Amino acid sequence: MAPSDATWTDSEAASASLSAATIPAPTHATACRYVPGVLGLGARVEIYWKLPTGYQLSNVVTEASTSGLGSVLAPLTGFSLVTNTTLLADGSYRTNVPANLLGGLLGLGTELEIALSIADPSGWRSQPLRVATNAGLIAGIGGTCRNL
Repeated sequence: MAPSDATWTDSEAASASLSAATIPAPTHATACRYVPGVLGLGARVEIYWKLPTGYQLSNVVTEASTSGLGSVLAPLTGFSLVTNTTLLADGSYRTNVPANLLGGLLGLGTELEIALSIADPSGWRSQPLRVATNAGLIAGIGGTCRNL
């Protein structure tokens, strides 16, 4: 076969677009509270928040950071969000996280971050709603909680 010069032209064009879903995050309804209980018994962190439209409590993932703020969040084991969350009259939620569940993590001067995020069926997660809490002195005296 003899070599040849060949050309090819085509007038067709293709286009595509890509978009990413935005998973709405839970939002703070009001300031969180650290409730010391009686001599530290029954101590808890109360988180007040709103669930985004179209999502249910079963979509919420609860995590905690035990090594300081900004560290990697890990699932809060032994905790049931559904059992510990109450729907309030204004449509917001109050979630109680028992301090005994957090064990010795809330010791003197230790700050713990608790985060709630939405896990979408697509596998993506929202930005987390975060609070930081400190148990204060022995028996919860001087304990604090603040929304982040």
